[in-house]
Amino acid sequence: MSNLMTNYYEAAAVILFGIGFMNLLLAKNLIKKFIGLNIMDTAVYLFLAAKGYITARAAPIIAQGTAARVEDYINPVPSGLVLTGIVVSVSVTAFSLALVQRLYKHYGSLDLDEIMKKAKKEEKV
Repeated sequence: MSNLMTNYYEAAAVILFGIGFMNLLLAKNLIKKFIGLNIMDTAVYLFLAAKGYITARAAPIIAQGTAARVEDYINPVPSGLVLTGIVVSVSVTAFSLALVQRLYKHYGSLDLDEIMKKAKKEEKV
């Protein structure tokens, strides 16, 4: 239990991931499924940011004329991964919502089961 209290960012990330995953599995509405996917993305970014930060270290910006020691700075790679992931996530979400809009115009529903039934009927014809 003490690890849970010291690693509360990681615990929050795991809880958020679970919420998003259950939403992705249980929701019938396509918009709700993509909301669950975005919650899962956010959980991963929170986890990466929490793991990449080291207490009492500075950002890796070195001023001219100062001695640069690796032990004084945090690792910039997780921050770069999070930033890249957010950009990709926004792009995927925009594309997915455009596809959902097209599906709604074509089938008149956002319910995945209903869309699959109508698609199978179209396939048979």
